[in-house]
Amino acid sequence: MVVSVRALLLVVAAWPVGATALATDYSIVDHGVLPESEAVQTGAIQSVIDRASADGGGRVVIPAGVFRSGALWLKAGVELHLAEGAVLLGSADIADYPTCQTRIEGKVQPWRPALINAVELTNVQVTGSGVLDGGGKPYWTAFWKRRAENRKCTNLEVERPRLMYFEGCQDVAVSGVRLKDSGFWNLHVYRCVGVVIEGVSITAPHGDPPKITGDSQPWDEVSIDRAPSSDGIDVDSCQDVVIRRCMISVGDDCIALKGTKGPHALDDVSSPPVEGILVEDCDFQSGHGVLTCGSEATIVRNVVVRRCRVGAAIPVVRLKLRPDTPQTYENLLFEDLTLDGAQALFDVKPWTQFFDLQGAEPPRSVVRGVTLRRIRGSVQSLGELRGNPGDAIEQITLEEIEIDAARNRFAVGEVDGLTCRDVVVNGEPYDGPTD
Repeated sequence: MVVSVRALLLVVAAWPVGATALATDYSIVDHGVLPESEAVQTGAIQSVIDRASADGGGRVVIPAGVFRSGALWLKAGVELHLAEGAVLLGSADIADYPTCQTRIEGKVQPWRPALINAVELTNVQVTGSGVLDGGGKPYWTAFWKRRAENRKCTNLEVERPRLMYFEGCQDVAVSGVRLKDSGFWNLHVYRCVGVVIEGVSITAPHGDPPKITGDSQPWDEVSIDRAPSSDGIDVDSCQDVVIRRCMISVGDDCIALKGTKGPHALDDVSSPPVEGILVEDCDFQSGHGVLTCGSEATIVRNVVVRRCRVGAAIPVVRLKLRPDTPQTYENLLFEDLTLDGAQALFDVKPWTQFFDLQGAEPPRSVVRGVTLRRIRGSVQSLGELRGNPGDAIEQITLEEIEIDAARNRFAVGEVDGLTCRDVVVNGEPYDGPTD
């Protein structure tokens, strides 16, 4: 890890969250929004946001109570504050999220917005200890119903709203709020610079996919124990991002670093590199990866994950190597982690879901400069570390690691420079792969 990069990350980590004092509070109930109403009050809530911005800025406060809404759009100078006991409940009707141009799965395209949206804003803040509740079950049900009809259906076949989406913003702060039961991804930041996400909890059910006992079984009677595509935080083409003191328990990636995909991905100027990412002091309770790159990703570099707890069945380093996309993942540091039954240290391997070479030759991907150090606890195995034919995996370092592994297995392909220093597995010194 380059010293200057780590110094930059330390500076970013010191940025205050919610430090700007706003002179005026605009409580939505003082402006015609009814608490505990069964009505979807999108227009009334949006008018308060618009008024606060037109007045020169202020804090729009959602007080204690349940308020139903569709897609809302933050405006210049407005902080959205969810007070203790506040619940902003997303509408169960997809029509309350009118189709717009938005970034989804590596492209800006017509799709549904999030419950909370911010585009091209500076110093945008969402604060408080209240709850953003996606009310996701109708959207999960629609997806699983479609998946039962077509096992190869894609995410985008069933439109579902995210909880929060920030695009092209600078100095973003999200602090304290609870995100639960999103219809799709939870918190998505795209082409933002200077983001701090602090003290946020994100939860979605992560049991088994539903089982249908017969063609005649009504879908509204099916128990839905798993929210599909419930990524915790998606960092898409962003720079200088800090995620700290967050708890994430979801049924997909905890944190996903994203860009775009396809053999011409490097020509896409709308997807700059993801770089300067710091994740610290977080509790990962459930998910498909602490840090995942690759469903849509091109260049990811200069990332630090430190002082985190990793729960059962979660891989630490999850890198998806698409055979149709030139990907570079470099300078990734994972340190001072406590593992509590984690799936593996590494889940690095080819990812072939929905890939399309578009008639081009397979591109080459590179994984370079990945370090894991000062890691303690238990895992199922050390995992996998291999790429597609022609990919390069190099400069992988494990040091000061002491773990118990249910299986002392490490499936390693062609790696140039795998170094183990002071690594102990199941009480015995470990100096390299067993498979």
